[in-house]
Amino acid sequence: MDLNSHIEKILWTDQEISQRVSELASQITQDFSTNSDSSSSSSAPIIVGVATGAFLFLADLVRKIQLPISVDFVRIESYGSGTVSCGKPKITCDLKIDVRDKHVIVVEDIVDTGSTLSFLIEYLKSKGSLSVSVCTLLDKPARRKVNFELVGSGKFYCGFECPDYFVVGYGLDFAELYRNLPYVGVLKPELYQ
Repeated sequence: MDLNSHIEKILWTDQEISQRVSELASQITQDFSTNSDSSSSSSAPIIVGVATGAFLFLADLVRKIQLPISVDFVRIESYGSGTVSCGKPKITCDLKIDVRDKHVIVVEDIVDTGSTLSFLIEYLKSKGSLSVSVCTLLDKPARRKVNFELVGSGKFYCGFECPDYFVVGYGLDFAELYRNLPYVGVLKPELYQ
């Protein structure tokens, strides 16, 4: 099965993604090296990837961040196997690292309705995070239903603003397929409708 034939159009190529990831990593490095004593492990940011969609983005991003960091993952379900968020996120696999009094950078594949992200930010705040920033590959503001509030000196880093299409590739999936495509593209509607 040629997954490429299932794509209506490519929105961002692997080269465009790589360039943007480098820019985001540079900005994070700059912001967090000036905000704290980055030589101290207690001030090293904790990168929290939202599994599974963010895994490729997170891997490429952390390899380009020039700071001491810790990495952990959280699994939150809000889509199931559909194409629309159900709006009721729940944590199905929790963090192993203690985030109390730490700067946390949540790494997401896509911010859509905002429900999952708002839920996760509140959760990290309840765990005592000093600040919560968000770094998302894609932001889809046209679908936003819930506004989220960053914690402390948290910042919002966005790779690309995504038009209101159902997109796959570079970690994003439909029914657990297409994550391995090296680009982000629009899935042909007849494949999911």
